[in-house]
Amino acid sequence: MSTTFQLDTSTSRATPTPKPRKRLTVPRIRDHKKDGVTKEPLVMLTAYTARQAQLLDAHCDILLVGDSLGQVIYGLDSTLPVTAEMMIAHGAAVVRGSYHSLVVVDMPFGSYEGSKEQAFETASRIMAETGCAAVKLEGGEAMAETISFLTNRGIPVMGHVGLTPQAVNVLGGYMARGRSQQEHEKILRDGKAVQDADAFAMVAEGILEPIAVALTQSTEVPVIGIGASAQCDGQVLVTEDMLGMFERVPRFVKKYEDIAGVIDKTVATYAEEVRARTFPSADQTYQPKA
Repeated sequence: MSTTFQLDTSTSRATPTPKPRKRLTVPRIRDHKKDGVTKEPLVMLTAYTARQAQLLDAHCDILLVGDSLGQVIYGLDSTLPVTAEMMIAHGAAVVRGSYHSLVVVDMPFGSYEGSKEQAFETASRIMAETGCAAVKLEGGEAMAETISFLTNRGIPVMGHVGLTPQAVNVLGGYMARGRSQQEHEKILRDGKAVQDADAFAMVAEGILEPIAVALTQSTEVPVIGIGASAQCDGQVLVTEDMLGMFERVPRFVKKYEDIAGVIDKTVATYAEEVRARTFPSADQTYQPKA
């Protein structure tokens, strides 16, 4: 039986364990949408560590190792400083911590836009060093030739249209896209270009809901929304946002829990016990044998 590396929660170490079921594949994700319709929406969340992947894996179809780790993990102002080395380190951890979900790794800014050959060099390295099943890159018509180049060479690609965070300086911020007719038409053209370049799916971020619906209905590959519409073929969120790890989140995020509050309360209790010398107690210390 094939194995993967799972974290043993009793020891905090990664140990080989049997795979309970086969990992989802790119063709299975793409085939989720048949004749332009997806009966059951795809579930996608970001993951950056092995333990996080282990907790999310059973509930998700896709785990995205997003370049959002620049802000979430490293405290950067944007995704722009993220490097391929950072994406590879976290991507490999997520692959080790999962056995079911398709793992997709973002290609960082500056690692693929220069040429098709540059994109292949980066993407092939990411896949070889992480074990992921696919990469994701931002851009529509401008990146269609690159997407086709990669897929024809054995690298599955997920597209990303609408609000593209790596282009934040050109866009002038993180505002919703598609408010003008020109931008509306561009998003639909971008979606078609990504599909025609043989991307197996695409993320549609921060676009007006009617455009998201039109994009979903006009494409044959799954459209995964974030700040788009419930009518998309799936949804993705930054896990830390939906868990309530940050006070301020984008409008399109629903906070399902207040994990930051739980952590604050728990650490406050720990600090109180340390200062009162009630921790560690006899249960947490080693005593001489009688």
